[in-house]
Amino acid sequence: MSLLQLNELTKEYRRGGRTFNAVDRASLSVEPGDFINIIGRSGSGKSTLLNMSAGLIKPTQGTVFFNGNDIYQWNDTEISLFRNEKIGYVLQGLSLLSNFTVLENVCMPWFLFKRETEPGEPLPQERAQVLLEKTGIPHLSASYPKELSGGEMRRVAIARSLINNPALLIADEPTSDLDAETTAEIMQLLSAIAKEGTAVLIVTHELDTLSYGKKTYAMNSGHLTLHLQGQYTTTLNGD
Repeated sequence: MSLLQLNELTKEYRRGGRTFNAVDRASLSVEPGDFINIIGRSGSGKSTLLNMSAGLIKPTQGTVFFNGNDIYQWNDTEISLFRNEKIGYVLQGLSLLSNFTVLENVCMPWFLFKRETEPGEPLPQERAQVLLEKTGIPHLSASYPKELSGGEMRRVAIARSLINNPALLIADEPTSDLDAETTAEIMQLLSAIAKEGTAVLIVTHELDTLSYGKKTYAMNSGHLTLHLQGQYTTTLNGD
């Protein structure tokens, strides 16, 4: 049984009086510890696919199974609980809360739904500090987002996505606007996370990063296909 199974996902929208499919019958299987890239030009449907995978957008057709459960058979509260506990999501762009410290930002998903720690479980602040060490920025715990570089903010976002021990980490353009050295560091971090057993599913437009993944898919006009080497020869624009 796959960790995440997308079956014939379609998302239909209307624009300018006509109907179109942002995602058209996309299927994908993700196993524990997988590292899967999705590439494609702007507007190809990559972010929409990720959002349906995480229970943020209900598909027009198709199913999303997580550990054998059809997540869209649940109500909104159940989906929110599932997403908070089982999925870490690194959003595209800057997503940190400016009035909170780095440590407080990392702890935020834990406090959204959990009310107390289990016996023997580390306090959320203790776990957050461990994650900051894992992502290489323990010295920034008391800093605020405005004091961080772009690469440091991405590391905080990754640490935050891991606070609830998710089985799957989804990242939408995690290296956009970063220099080559910082991009390599972020990709190495995501690769290490996958090797520890957390599945990683990312959208990227940077072909230089594809070597970090086990498998790469390409999206074109809503269609998802297994990527063939040489299919794209230039850097793709983000979605």
